Amino acid sequence: MARTRYVVAVDVGGTDMKAALVAGTSTEAAVVTSRRRATPRGEDGTTTAHAVVDAIVELVAELSGAVDHAVDAVGVVVPGVVDEDNGIGVFSANLGWRDFPFRLLLAERTGLPVSFGHDVRAGGLAEHRLGTAKGLTDVVIMPIGTGIAAALMIGGRLHVHGGELGHVDVGHGEPCGCGQRGCVETVASSAAIARRYSARTGKQVDRASVVADLVRQGDPDAVAVWHDAVDALAKGILIAATLLGPEAVVLGGGLALAGDLLIEPLRKRLTELIVFQRQPELLLAALGDEAGCLGAALMAIDAVEG
Repeated sequence: MARTRYVVAVDVGGTDMKAALVAGTSTEAAVVTSRRRATPRGEDGTTTAHAVVDAIVELVAELSGAVDHAVDAVGVVVPGVVDEDNGIGVFSANLGWRDFPFRLLLAERTGLPVSFGHDVRAGGLAEHRLGTAKGLTDVVIMPIGTGIAAALMIGGRLHVHGGELGHVDVGHGEPCGCGQRGCVETVASSAAIARRYSARTGKQVDRASVVADLVRQGDPDAVAVWHDAVDALAKGILIAATLLGPEAVVLGGGLALAGDLLIEPLRKRLTELIVFQRQPELLLAALGDEAGCLGAALMAIDAVEG
């Protein structure tokens, strides 16, 4: 029987940092206790990698003291482009760092083995081992939050590189923070939906869930913004279907909490767009906002087990 490991897992998001003390093995894991705090921001609204490291070190210390067992390792996941082999945050459009040696600094500061990876791939790993994607061989797991990316499970194995479906050009022409135009996440991420509704109406909203509620009430501006988001998501999924032919696309993140309000029009639009591609089943993720932390924990457990 596999030994139960205790690890501290931290999922750094564009808005919040989620952290958890997780107990488990490579096939089973559960959150013992968790914390959440705002991702550090300076007075100008930007963040720095050093501030994120400081916050992670504090969370590790706090959560390590919440259990009588010694903590075996730390798992940290971040958004953007990640060099997992070398533990480097290569680039984050939303958080603004480049080529930052997270794993090295965190190992020095915590004195523990540190696994470092991509937040979406970690969430995909958790969904595949513990959640909706369990048992699927070819699946795209796509959380929709501050940004959009995808974990690609191909032939039953997690693909380490790629998956930036939020930055494929679907033709709307709006500029993206990554430097391109037409990116899916510019109109379809949770942050974009809130931002575009605010800009369209002059009524400030800070969450896509507010826009979703307005869609249910028949607000025409909310309906228009939601339609644009669904169209962009469908076109992004079509590209994935064309290239990869997945059995399913598992939708997670905050926007997936809209349930049928998202899934039903998305399925309809995808059906309209499909010509010859294998049409993937659209599923909702099972692990909610714990997916990133659970995935980070699984990465750390895998590394400890060797």
